[in-house]
Amino acid sequence: MTSSLDTHPSSLNFWAVIPAAGIGKRMGSEIPKQYLELNGRAIILHTLDRLLAHPSVSGAVVALSRHDGWWEHLDTRYDKPVQRVEGGVERCHSVLNALHELSAYADDTDWVLVHDAARPCLTHADLDNLMSTLAQDEMGGLLAVPVRDTMKRAEPAGRVIDTVEREHLWHALTPQMFRLGQLRHALEQALEAEQMVTDEASAMEYVGYQPLLVAGSASNIKITRTEDLALAEFYLQQQETHQCV
Repeated sequence: MTSSLDTHPSSLNFWAVIPAAGIGKRMGSEIPKQYLELNGRAIILHTLDRLLAHPSVSGAVVALSRHDGWWEHLDTRYDKPVQRVEGGVERCHSVLNALHELSAYADDTDWVLVHDAARPCLTHADLDNLMSTLAQDEMGGLLAVPVRDTMKRAEPAGRVIDTVEREHLWHALTPQMFRLGQLRHALEQALEAEQMVTDEASAMEYVGYQPLLVAGSASNIKITRTEDLALAEFYLQQQETHQCV
């Protein structure tokens, strides 16, 4: 069951957007990775739980493949609205479709938190930090963690070309948090110019913004390979034990 967003007024400030139209080829699974089971529930449900449990998040829009046959079998009943929209070929198309849907109910000045469907270990503390840090920011930003490993640049055959200075390098995470109107405009401009941006921050950069990096937890992993499931299960158990969700 999916709730309708029109049951809530547009004056609410924070909305979650979850692009989930991908099939996760690297998992080697017969079903998209967001529907794989983790601690007895689909990964995407853990992700929704984390976002919708935050008191400042008013609802969510989930962008799914036109041929998605798994979502309808999940129990998606929440006490906040969850709306399904059709996703696109790439992440940027899915997010833009979700923003167009959301624009019918929310204000352009509302904040949008775009979060990967396969990041189920997001903590309440990271959400709090992201929201409070960016609340008065004109550009928005994203959760990220500084690069700690030595970085190598390689040629196509895999041989090292050089070592990249890791100072000031960050791993981009999600959520990525921007004003609804600004992000919609940025994605529209990038796509019109045939720029296939890989995340929302890249779209904002394309139109001249400098998103703020907000330090987050390394436990906010994205499940992309089979071995990531065990690590995510460990993080979820640790978070539940220490009640740090």
